[in-house]
Amino acid sequence: MTDQTPIGPVDSSKVPRFAGFATFARLPRIDEVERADVAVVGIPFDSGVSYRPGARFGPAAVREASRLLRPYHPGLDVSPFAEKQVVDAGDIAVNPFNIGEAIETIQDTAERMTADGTRLVTIGGDHTIALPLLRAAAKLHGPVAMLHFDAHLDTWDTYFGAPYTHGTPFRRASEEGILDTEALSHVGTRGPLYGKRDLEEDRRLGFGIVTSGDVLKRGIDETVDALRQRIGDRPLYISIDIDVLDPAHAPGTGTPEAGGMTSRELLEILRGLRDLNLIGGDVVELAPAYDHAEITAIAASHVAYDLVSLLSLGK
Repeated sequence: MTDQTPIGPVDSSKVPRFAGFATFARLPRIDEVERADVAVVGIPFDSGVSYRPGARFGPAAVREASRLLRPYHPGLDVSPFAEKQVVDAGDIAVNPFNIGEAIETIQDTAERMTADGTRLVTIGGDHTIALPLLRAAAKLHGPVAMLHFDAHLDTWDTYFGAPYTHGTPFRRASEEGILDTEALSHVGTRGPLYGKRDLEEDRRLGFGIVTSGDVLKRGIDETVDALRQRIGDRPLYISIDIDVLDPAHAPGTGTPEAGGMTSRELLEILRGLRDLNLIGGDVVELAPAYDHAEITAIAASHVAYDLVSLLSLGK
């Protein structure tokens, strides 16, 4: 590339969508461009799961399901691949046998990739990966606001004495001071807990909660207004566990819970966050072995596309 005009996806009128390398949305690889404003990167890691494994295959499944994504987003009125140079940065290869080492590798790589201003949309992998990504974000921006879309709180202390799992990243992040405790919220939570104390400890860490039932009762507009007021203009990180969706919309995940949001609700909420100071995000916990007809992978690819689109519009 010899100028600053972004290189976009492969032309589907010349190369069929089912042909060629499976990069996200058929975008160029990071080694094919001189710069990257937004990089989509996979982290095929699921050693932190507590129930069904398989999210290590999530990045590959999302790339395959993203072949049908097109360059214009009518819901946000933006052509993200024309506004910014968006690339597929491949996968971060991490040690599947050592969670501590994997976390260090993810943080180090994310810090290196974002040092020049590139912003990341990360495809997991299990939710353990959010902790090192948040650490890297806080190195650049200080404590960050966060919206956490998930069926679960992920603020438990340990599992079997292990402090770093997919159920503990936001407890660790809060303890480490890398989250802005005035601007945190879970969205879409539901299902049984170990006890009422889970909610009390979560509140003590600074989180607000918008349950999936709240979204149903309040509607999209009221939900978005409440989230925007909580976040303000702070640097914002969005972490999305695909199990925030009801199993009817996302069967391919490790810890499904009944009564979740629809894919339409999730996408509309994300689009309502336009013009906030988004600095990065992730989509995690897609386990394609439990998927049917790519239902979950397609949903995850559209969620990632919306994150890319929001970043292309952001500050």
